[in-house]
Amino acid sequence: MLMHDHAHDNELSDQEARVRALETILVEKDLVDPGAIDAIIETYSEKVGPQNGAKVVARAWSDPAFAKALKADAMTTIESMGFKGRQAEHMEVLWNGGGVHNLVVCTLCSCYPWAVLGLPPVWYKSAPYRARAVSEPRAVLAEFGVELPEETRVKVWDSTAEVRYLVIPERPEGTEGWSEDDLAVLVSRESMIGTGLARSPGA
Repeated sequence: MLMHDHAHDNELSDQEARVRALETILVEKDLVDPGAIDAIIETYSEKVGPQNGAKVVARAWSDPAFAKALKADAMTTIESMGFKGRQAEHMEVLWNGGGVHNLVVCTLCSCYPWAVLGLPPVWYKSAPYRARAVSEPRAVLAEFGVELPEETRVKVWDSTAEVRYLVIPERPEGTEGWSEDDLAVLVSRESMIGTGLARSPGA
């Protein structure tokens, strides 16, 4: 069973406790500024986060010229929207649809396109996800609540330092004529990794 639910109590996980202890030591020794740490976390969670990727997806859904450019040169096209930086240097897009569902994993570590997806979720970096996404992708998707038709082919892509992926989920029905801002609200981080689908209107 993949652990992708968040805790509902005040206890810290072993990893969180280690991070907290390390941060405390570094601050006490005046090696880091706690304000700087907070600023970095806020930047990647609020500014350089999944909402950037959602804007890319929404534009790809609504602008055929942009979608064509994205297919031809994802990195340059994404950078044209101002989204560049850490681990966004070698980007490719994967399009769901036509009987294919794409799922991204990094089997060796946790290569992840921070500029468009923000900080990687804990489950993405976990050993169970990294192993099982390759060996039993449908079971993993089911644990995330994604049930695909039997005829849909699941393609698993291994992200590396040389290439990182952004999944373009299928556009939900009933969104014809929607603005890019409204479409972006339907796009989740999980749908851009492949462990989720775009939200339906009104969901």
